[in-house]
Amino acid sequence: MSGSIESESLSFPIRVLHIINNLSAGGAEKLILDTLPLYKEKGIDVHLLLLNNRVPAFYEELRKTACCPIYILGNKSVYNPLLVFKIVPFLKKFDVVHVHLFPALYWVAMAKLLGFSHTRLCFTEHGTTNRRRLNPLFKIIDRFIYKRYNTVISISADVDKSLRNYLGIDTDKIKLIPNGIDLRKIREAEPYPRSVFFKEENVKIVIMVSRFYEPKDQLTIIKSLLHLPENVKLLLVGDGDLLQQCKKLAKEIRLLNRIVFTGVRLDVPSILKTADIVVVSTKHEGFSLASLEGMASGRPVVASDVPAISELIKGTGVLFPVGNPEALANEILHLLSDDEHYRKVADACMVKASEYSIEKMVDQYIALWQEITGDSS
Repeated sequence: MSGSIESESLSFPIRVLHIINNLSAGGAEKLILDTLPLYKEKGIDVHLLLLNNRVPAFYEELRKTACCPIYILGNKSVYNPLLVFKIVPFLKKFDVVHVHLFPALYWVAMAKLLGFSHTRLCFTEHGTTNRRRLNPLFKIIDRFIYKRYNTVISISADVDKSLRNYLGIDTDKIKLIPNGIDLRKIREAEPYPRSVFFKEENVKIVIMVSRFYEPKDQLTIIKSLLHLPENVKLLLVGDGDLLQQCKKLAKEIRLLNRIVFTGVRLDVPSILKTADIVVVSTKHEGFSLASLEGMASGRPVVASDVPAISELIKGTGVLFPVGNPEALANEILHLLSDDEHYRKVADACMVKASEYSIEKMVDQYIALWQEITGDSS
């Protein structure tokens, strides 16, 4: 639903408003989709505010759960500073406002100042770096903005370290809560027949699940097919600004017949189990839910050797140098040609993934909200 936030009085111990730019098909947005129903089950009066709904990849799926009211501030750019004034009245209605991503990070902090609100603010830092960190002026602004938040959650040890080094402010505000996934949902998913995606027999399927935008690097995985046998096919799941660039490259190097661009899918666990190998090709990352879901699916994961991902899968999955299609192809070939190596990597991935339960993550968030509001219910 959208519109006024006036609603009947509820008896839940904590009222929490999550604010995010929109529900596009990214990691932070997927976390919203997966966790909000769980918060409701655990007695939290949870609500969601979207700056716009221009990229509603997960919107309908979340709405169907009826887990929470959803408010939409319009359909203009998320970078419109006038959104600050629309956010102000929301802050007074909730015990905690939990923010995800930039520029929501800025607008909510400014709204708190303008509205003289005493609402507790939390922000989840989802990345190890961003373009703002390269600009000295933004570094000054960021330090001011982050100080407006009562708590900042980092989603991995690498994110935690990079954020502390960057801000150099009161580090007691920064809490490490690793992301989690719905392990049961992934383990119970059934694979599709391979003929759903490819007509040829005896195909080997490599998959990458990610938005087509920087810093993701689907171009490298597409190029890796040039160094792999014809029976190795590629599934690319997702949408985004760089999709057409990837399709253009595939056409130029005559690989379109070996690639299926599926668009955004809500049945990712089943698609993962249809594939043989999960690849995560990226230039940098905060915490790779795609890697974790691939690991939990019982498939070996091959990923770019970047902070956060290397922290997650080193010693379990396989790492390759960023942007190196030949090295990626070699790792894929090794897995496909050596059954013992394949099973060893796949088993290790499953064991590591079992440590990242979404229920554990949700409990940690609730405990944090109770701590900062003084509610021990």
